[in-house]
Amino acid sequence: MHIPSGTLIYLGFVFGLLVIPRALQRFRLPAPLTCVMLGILVSLFFPNVVDDSVMPVVATLGIASLFLFAGLEVDLVELRRQIPRLTTYLAVSGAFLIGGSWVGIHYLHLAWQPAALLALGLFTPSTGFILDALPHSGLDGDEQKLVSISAIAGEIAALLVLFVLSQAESMRMLAVSSGILMLLVVFTPLIFLALGKYIVPHAPGSEFSLLIMVAIICGVISKSLGVHVLVGAFVAGFVAGLLRKRMTTLASDENLQAVRLFASFFVPFYFFNEGLEVPASALVLKSLLYGVVMSLTVLPIRIAKDWIGCRFFAGRSAKSGSRVAVALVPTLIFTLVIAGILHETFHVDDALFGGLLVYAAISTILPSFVLPRLVVAPQVGMLVGSET
Repeated sequence: MHIPSGTLIYLGFVFGLLVIPRALQRFRLPAPLTCVMLGILVSLFFPNVVDDSVMPVVATLGIASLFLFAGLEVDLVELRRQIPRLTTYLAVSGAFLIGGSWVGIHYLHLAWQPAALLALGLFTPSTGFILDALPHSGLDGDEQKLVSISAIAGEIAALLVLFVLSQAESMRMLAVSSGILMLLVVFTPLIFLALGKYIVPHAPGSEFSLLIMVAIICGVISKSLGVHVLVGAFVAGFVAGLLRKRMTTLASDENLQAVRLFASFFVPFYFFNEGLEVPASALVLKSLLYGVVMSLTVLPIRIAKDWIGCRFFAGRSAKSGSRVAVALVPTLIFTLVIAGILHETFHVDDALFGGLLVYAAISTILPSFVLPRLVVAPQVGMLVGSET
């Protein structure tokens, strides 16, 4: 029996992505970072894989399912309850985004649009990554809820800012894209309701497949608008969550768990594909310098900001505020997305692109080593990235 070499290579990739990152988690290395590193190594030693057409498709399934899950996790009732605190939290975050944009314009000599995107990539926590790690964090129930609500609110605001910035070159383009996005928000529930009426009764158990299908369609539409796939996928999950009462099986706990498992399989390919797209020119000492400087500058500011918010606006103790602030540090997914946009659309310097990757790595790995020292009953593995 002869097995084609290409098949063996793909089997090797799948085995490596599903086994190696898990094995290295015992050393507190987040699985997504391992996947990115594997992608970088493969791009250096097997350059033909970079031009492969299969990997981007599988990667799209991963990022779409992850943000579908993040959208499903949005709890509007809890968000409304937290409006006073979240308003302050988002206002302070907005001020830091403006300050970060100013630094990018004056010291990195970027135009206002890429400078604002850079600040967004530095200050936005990766909600999907954080939510998946919370059960293993050692935080108590109230702290987990605080982290969850803050991360989700920050992500919703960041997605809106990302949409506006992506279309800001032309007011006409922004108006047209906004109109199409609003139509997407209006018609997506109608699509779900139609599928629930005409398909689900005749195909029991098909709700999960329909969720994934609609998320991918919405993601493709948002990508055609010049916005990342994750925006459309998040909208699909958010709308599905709003329909819980009218379609109880659509966003049921079983479907949430199914989407989580689906993402856990495909998300590693997204991170691997991101590693494949890192140019060799970004792997230089200057990139490391950029990343370290950004980490030493931005991460203390973010931790202090979130600690103050927890301490004085959420009424948490000093230790509890520290745990929540550290748990909100990881920015991996959003930083990778922003870095890709800056590199592909705005053609930023390769060293700055590489610096963002270093910053993403440091912000993601930091809680794995710091948080176990802060929790009352340490549970090693916080933010090691079990979904990836």
